[in-house]
Amino acid sequence: MLFNTVVLFFITAIAEIVGCFLPWLWLKKGGPAWLLLPAALSLMTFVWLLTLHPAASGRVYAAYGGVYVVTALLWLRVVEGIRLTVWDWSGALIALCGMMVIVAGWGRA
Repeated sequence: MLFNTVVLFFITAIAEIVGCFLPWLWLKKGGPAWLLLPAALSLMTFVWLLTLHPAASGRVYAAYGGVYVVTALLWLRVVEGIRLTVWDWSGALIALCGMMVIVAGWGRA
């Protein structure tokens, strides 16, 4: 269950990042306007994926936020080729630890 939830969080984060990155390419980097179509589809997928999360609650979205931080940094490294610093990796680790604390408490609240 936990593994499936974390995988769903990562897939959701990728859909959100792609949906925001493509318009950014169009606006800031002079990319073609057709990038807006896959961006819109990606954001629609993102919203649909949110409906698959365990519950629509602040706890779920707070936990998702930790995974989003890590995914965004990985995107920065892999897609944009920007070298991450020890501060980036440390922040990602802290965000993931926070996510795990929140998830561990789901059944106890």
